[in-house]
Amino acid sequence: MTPAARGTVLAVRLDSVGDMLVTGPAIRALASRGDRVLVLAGPQGAEAAALLPGVDDVITWTCPWIVSSPPAVDPASVHDLVARLSSLRIREAVVFTSFHQSALPTALVLRLAGIGGITAISEDYPGSLLSRRVASPGEVPEPERAVATAEAAGFSLPPGDDGRLRVRADLLHDVVPVGGSPYVVLHPGASVPARAWPAHRWLETTDALARRGVRVVVTGGPDDVGLCARVSQPGATDLSGGTSLVDLGRVLRGAAAVVVGNTGPAHLAAAVGTPVVSLFSPVVPAARWAPYGVPVQLLGDQDAACRGTRARRCPLPGHPCVTTVGAEDVVAALERLVPDAVDGLVGSRIEGGIA
Repeated sequence: MTPAARGTVLAVRLDSVGDMLVTGPAIRALASRGDRVLVLAGPQGAEAAALLPGVDDVITWTCPWIVSSPPAVDPASVHDLVARLSSLRIREAVVFTSFHQSALPTALVLRLAGIGGITAISEDYPGSLLSRRVASPGEVPEPERAVATAEAAGFSLPPGDDGRLRVRADLLHDVVPVGGSPYVVLHPGASVPARAWPAHRWLETTDALARRGVRVVVTGGPDDVGLCARVSQPGATDLSGGTSLVDLGRVLRGAAAVVVGNTGPAHLAAAVGTPVVSLFSPVVPAARWAPYGVPVQLLGDQDAACRGTRARRCPLPGHPCVTTVGAEDVVAALERLVPDAVDGLVGSRIEGGIA
């Protein structure tokens, strides 16, 4: 017997692009029983929320206890959010957080909006703020943490859903003009400086791949244009500054592999099914945040002294966790991951990532 529909369900994920993408499987679980799924997103994650299967609408709000550059708490802003949520007839909400975040301030806002059923992971006593207080699942990948939260609220992935990251298939039909030959994407930017690989290493990698006959496409956001121009100098195609998140997904989907730090586009690559060479700074744990559900080569010293600090700027001289990785290490990782592509041929591509 088909389970009864649960009305309008609110998924709350208030941080960034990668955080939203790894919540995608849990949102699909909500959509399997909810009549309508709304997402309450932060300004950095809202565009990613619109890419996710199962999302009917996105509400954007800058949350002062979640975003990385928090504004002061503004009573008028909170009041406006409460009024908007109150008007939407939301039956229940699931608050998705990372291991270092508290769901309780958000739950208070949802209670003020009259939402009856609220589920979240909470290490702290929630009083009446939560209807279902979920125990932490421990050191598991973030997508599995989110799915466990949804399951505690009574929402499971539908039969046949493997729980991998996905984006909407209808958004990926168009192509970004990068030419017809196989290519590897280098994405040198990072949202947090402590997770960045030095620019000269990226330039050395472009040169090393070009000498092997590998076509390189460099991607980046508006803030990365100067960096990408430098990285592209040996003759790579530079697409920085001019692609939306949807366009970036199209470019990543067409690549044989993506070389990227632990930043949002790594999770977008996973969501479109592309293998990843991950230059991973251990300021956050790879067990939770490595690209999920695709072949991955993880580079970087995961036992460095900065591990687990969540530092935004490297606390150690010389940024040793990733600066010890060289261009030839990246090339070797690509050879292990997609050997045909590094020979300048059509690389093997896994299928999937599209819903």
